[in-house]
Amino acid sequence: MSNHYYSKTPDVQHDRKTLEFELRGVRLRFTTDAGVFSKSGIDFGSRVLIDALDIPVDAEVLDVGCGYGPIGLSAAKLATKGHVTMIDINERAIALAQENAKLNGIDNITVKQSDVYQSVRENRYDAILTNPPIRAGKSVVHQIFEEGYDLLKPGGSMWVVIQKKQGAPSAEAKLLERFGNVEEVTKEKGYRIFRAIRENAVIK
Repeated sequence: MSNHYYSKTPDVQHDRKTLEFELRGVRLRFTTDAGVFSKSGIDFGSRVLIDALDIPVDAEVLDVGCGYGPIGLSAAKLATKGHVTMIDINERAIALAQENAKLNGIDNITVKQSDVYQSVRENRYDAILTNPPIRAGKSVVHQIFEEGYDLLKPGGSMWVVIQKKQGAPSAEAKLLERFGNVEEVTKEKGYRIFRAIRENAVIK
């Protein structure tokens, strides 16, 4: 069965719903479906991350594991003169994210299917955002951290939300090892928001 939200092609029966939420003071509508992450509503961790984001208006942004789009589309509303690329391995999530961008009239986005960074390795970003797929395993989460460093422009930031009981201490340690400069932006109900900054070094 391929019914995990981190599966490429979920085969669970469809159960589409359209929901409305207020994110950063903006009302947005999202169509969700079975076989994608947090299908019943925007999860608390994503909400905490969205509320914490500090993104320049002209930023180039990458949303890793975008699901049906709440983080990436919220970022697109912040980076109104920039661009947001949204990636996910899940075909159903990708279709929903594209649909939800149109549903909300958001056009400064690109949505791509990608196994981690496979489809975007040639690009460089001011910010990478992720609510990482914990259930896919620690190796995948750490791969997002490791390889994301190389896709950031000098001075760029990786924003991560992770729950304490799901590995926040080890995630922070991995980010520190790779980036050297990590701050805890906020924490709420066990969820921690980390911002890891790529220092001004020459990109390979």
